[in-house]
Amino acid sequence: MMQQKPSDPLSQGSRQTQAFLQTRNRRDRTARKAFFGITLIPVFLIIVITCLLVIRAWPILSSQPLADLLLGEVWKPTNEQFGFLPFILGTLWVTLVGVILAVPACLLVAIYLAEYARRSTRTIAKPVLDLLAAIPSVVYGVWGLLVIVPFVDDILGPFFHRWLGFVPVFSVTQPTGFGIFAGGIVLAVMIAPLIIAVTFEVLSTVPDELRQASLSLGATRWQTISKVVLPRVLPGIIAAVVLGASRALGETMAVLMVVGNVPSIPTSIFDTAYPLAALIANNFGEMMSIPLYDAALLSAALLLLVIIMVFNILSTFVLQRILGKARI
Repeated sequence: MMQQKPSDPLSQGSRQTQAFLQTRNRRDRTARKAFFGITLIPVFLIIVITCLLVIRAWPILSSQPLADLLLGEVWKPTNEQFGFLPFILGTLWVTLVGVILAVPACLLVAIYLAEYARRSTRTIAKPVLDLLAAIPSVVYGVWGLLVIVPFVDDILGPFFHRWLGFVPVFSVTQPTGFGIFAGGIVLAVMIAPLIIAVTFEVLSTVPDELRQASLSLGATRWQTISKVVLPRVLPGIIAAVVLGASRALGETMAVLMVVGNVPSIPTSIFDTAYPLAALIANNFGEMMSIPLYDAALLSAALLLLVIIMVFNILSTFVLQRILGKARI
């Protein structure tokens, strides 16, 4: 009988190692596919939501020209007149005013917290900002109704009308306090915690070595911030502003309570307005017996979704251009 040769320990170990590597690679491929599938879920949801809105809005989209819907100035559902232009302009006006009011103050607060504040100040300020971000929008709406609207009516409106009334955008024709300016102030307070938090985190990513090198060359602290820190994180700051503006575009309850909700084309920041989100929240589920009314409201939802998507796509394009120039 021939004796069986003992197995080589080295070859046996290499086979075990090979089997382990194959198992690990298989698990890595499975995990990669699973994560890829999870990543596609938001894209799938956006496509599904858009398709459902198009289907529900198709009756009015197929019966009336798109130009008449987008550029029409009259909103009379009983006469089958569905002009969305006042609502589109109202949405853009309120969002623009809110962003203009919020961005400078938020940028200064973030710079102070990241560059000047003590650790104890940051420890107190950050939880307060998180608390502001967690307050429900209806609470902001009540605050705006009780505080901001009377403040605009009694103080800001007369002040701007007296000193800047010759400029049409600051003229006051209907001094009620309800309007774009009140809605913009409420929106600015609502989006401020988000912009400050993102900007602060972006500023914190700048290495301290860059600051120390600038200071060692004789630059002041503000020169270091304005010439070294801010240019390096400019794309991140723009992204923070985009996030805040995206939230402002879709904000409903707080704006609904202070903006006036009058479907007219505004010409001044003190005029009343009627954003798309407020239109949907105020009227959906009512007067469904009117032909095409349900389709018109869902067209407003589709239009709001398209506006937000276009805004984010353009913002992403601008960010890519800025990053490309920075690399050059």
